[in-house]
Order: sequence, then structure tokens, then C-alpha cells
Amino acid sequence: MRLPQRFFRRDAVEVARALVGMELRRGEVRLRITETEAYRADDSACHAFVGRTERTAVMFGPPGRAYVYLCYGLHQMLNVVTGASGDAAAVLVRACEPLAGVETVRARRGGKSGPVLLTGPGKVGQALALDTSWSGHKLYAAGGLELHRGEAPTGLLVGPRVGIDYATPEDRAAPWRFAAARTAWVSHRKSLRPLAGTDDGAPSRGGR
Repeated sequence: MRLPQRFFRRDAVEVARALVGMELRRGEVRLRITETEAYRADDSACHAFVGRTERTAVMFGPPGRAYVYLCYGLHQMLNVVTGASGDAAAVLVRACEPLAGVETVRARRGGKSGPVLLTGPGKVGQALALDTSWSGHKLYAAGGLELHRGEAPTGLLVGPRVGIDYATPEDRAAPWRFAAARTAWVSHRKSLRPLAGTDDGAPSRGGR
């Protein structure tokens, strides 16, 4: 079942946590989201912090749409727009685990296998064959790239976001990165800790 638009009409941090375990689908490829990062409008790490630009206009809503940007001229990064229209907030999909279409994912990722396939936002974008033309795409509507309900993880990990050295110290330290516990399909694990009330976060053995 696709996630309804109202799922995304919430604070970015709340949506980032809720997206862990949900499923991304494009054609035969199905990926379970295992790691996310939240970006708020008043956050110096957010692309929209300095205001609306041609690239970031989609971040101002409506919610539930994709924001795809090119990082370092190489990596296509998938974000999910959140909050009410005008909020300029989004959630970055940092890592996933393949559920279906694994051979297609491997082919797009140069034949790699195991967690290295999808533990990084650029890898997720490559596995889904995304580019910036997907910005503005409705993730709650049928066709193309869709977000579906999935199985919530048994526990969550939390920690600071990655690659935001340009942000203020306070924003760099914000615990706005969430990941599924007990899975190997997570990046930068050393800076994560179990979220209070969840399991110990030890990764399970194995991997595709």
C-alpha cells in the first residue's frame, strides 16, 4: 500500500524516523529504507536555509514529493519533501536493503554485492536509476517511483548526520539521523547509538 500524502505532512525529524522500514519501489526494484537524515528549514545544513532557488524550490512543498540533487557532479541523492507547503524541509534516504530486483540493482551498481550495494545515498540513487528530472515526482501516486508501507524495524539507532561540516556546531551535532537496528545495511555505524527503549542495535549476520 502506498503511503498517503498526509504521512509526509509532518516535521522532517518525525518523518525521518517513520520512514525507516518503509519501501521504495520502481519497476521490479523494491528497497527497504534502513537509514535516513532529516533537514529542517531553520537548519544550517539544509539546502533551503538560504532561501528558495531553482534547485530547492521543490523543497517548499507540497509534501510527499521527491527532491533529487546531484552531489559533487557524481551522485544522485534522493530526498523526500516533508511538512506543510512552505516549510522547505526534507528527508535524505541514506541507505536501503534490497527486497526485489537484486540483479538489476547489482547491474546498476557495477556488479557489487552485499551492503556496499546500498549503504550511501548516492548508491541508492544509482540503484533506482534516478536523476534530477525526478525532482517534484509524487511519491504517493501510482507510477514511476513510489513509497509503500513496510515493516517497522525492531529497534532504531540515532546519531548526527554525515557530511555537513559546513553547518553550525549545533546543527552538526543534532541527532537527526535514524537507522534500523540489527542490520548490516547501514552506513557510518560508529557514530550511531541505540535509541532509548529499543534493542542494542547489533547488526545481524549475512546479507545479500
